[in-house]
Amino acid sequence: MSLVHKELTAGVATITLDSPHNRNALSVRLLADLADRLAWALAEPEARVIVLTATGTVFCSGADLKEQRDGAPVTASLPDVLRTLWESRKPVVCRLNGTARAGGVGLVAACDFAIAPLTASFAFTEVRLGVVPAMISVPVLRRVNARAAADYFLTGEVFDAARAAEIGLLSRAVPQDELDATVARYAAMLMKGGPEALAITKRLVREVPQLSFQEGLRRMTELSAERFTSPEGQEGIAAFREKRAPSWVPPQA
Repeated sequence: MSLVHKELTAGVATITLDSPHNRNALSVRLLADLADRLAWALAEPEARVIVLTATGTVFCSGADLKEQRDGAPVTASLPDVLRTLWESRKPVVCRLNGTARAGGVGLVAACDFAIAPLTASFAFTEVRLGVVPAMISVPVLRRVNARAAADYFLTGEVFDAARAAEIGLLSRAVPQDELDATVARYAAMLMKGGPEALAITKRLVREVPQLSFQEGLRRMTELSAERFTSPEGQEGIAAFREKRAPSWVPPQA
């Protein structure tokens, strides 16, 4: 029986961590199942948006320390999962059903959007175990400002969803009864974007700040011309002129 379930509805591929007995901890098996489900969602032509969520009251409690033995960490395969989420050509929305700790926060940071109920809490508990938030620091430090990262990485202090949104870890922190509607709104907005345009825009958001101003303008001028003349760009412009939805937008969107 898989610890991660998949479902495809109206272009949205929902991937659900389902190991509530250990608070959806990152066990070897759960990580393998998650990698498999992500590969499915990325390969499925009808999947336009990916939603990552979980069952129970905890999104993910981090590494399954009961499995840890001498040698490599139980989360040795986590970098591949984080890379898949980060580099996914399809937008990924993390729908937190509750608390996230340590490695679980890494999953949150690797997604394009993260939406949590105000009741959720977060913590980087690694230093209190004598280990470090090593692998997850790669996505987390690209989301969270350095001062806040030092604060929570070094102290292990628990912080709430409102604070997580304030420091950039979350896109939104909403009341519990607004969670599903907020996730659905994001998915609906993303379905209106051209698939190629979304994939390229994801990349430029991360790459452009690393370029010099002059080099950024040069490369983005080239990219702009390329996209305006691309089949997808031409379809979008034609749809605008003809006052209709582009071909990639589902009828219900």
